[in-house]
Amino acid sequence: MTEKRILIVEDEQDIADLIRFNLERAGFQALVLLEGRHLLTHVRQFKPDLILLDLMLPDVDGLDLCRRLRLDPALAVIPVVMVTAKGSETDRIVGLELGADDYIVKPFSPRELVLRIKAVISRVYPEKETNAREHLHKGPIEIDVPKHTVRVQGDAVNLTATEFRLLHELMSKPGKVRTREALLRQVWGYSFDGYARTVDTHVRRLRKKLGHGAELLETVRGVGYRFKDDL
Repeated sequence: MTEKRILIVEDEQDIADLIRFNLERAGFQALVLLEGRHLLTHVRQFKPDLILLDLMLPDVDGLDLCRRLRLDPALAVIPVVMVTAKGSETDRIVGLELGADDYIVKPFSPRELVLRIKAVISRVYPEKETNAREHLHKGPIEIDVPKHTVRVQGDAVNLTATEFRLLHELMSKPGKVRTREALLRQVWGYSFDGYARTVDTHVRRLRKKLGHGAELLETVRGVGYRFKDDL
């Protein structure tokens, strides 16, 4: 995997230095921002492959920053990993609802942080697509994998990298029920107890964005989700 660029937004210098040291040792290129007010400008200049975002910044709300990133079509595809001391399920769901690709609670081990970042990087920037159809067209939904685009009834839909992967995973196996645990492993690259709600949150956000195509994502109560096959 080629060297990836990580933008670290963390106001505590000691923590920022620790994160940068471990990421650089793992082969990443890292840049630290100690404040968030000019984040969008730095993102456009640095062109990171992933943003590691502390939510409790002194000058601006990290959740608001994530919201602004997701509203900008040019920046929305950049994966965001939130880092925060707020570890309740409600806090995590709010972060995921706003478009975070992962949510890491302080205190964390540097090794876990690097592994989680590698998992996000590997699913968003796979070195090659194995057994993945590059163009899918089911009902009103069209996916173009090489261009990383989704259209519903011909209109472009702005998805995050994780939402795109989730839709592609379900759509490429129509009629097959996928458990939340299986989707966590395949789309997120890991499986941790208590993270099944992550899948529910992303499916809910995906349905909102798909509009007329939302009905094709079926919930199988007590099991998981599937993409409707009998079109």
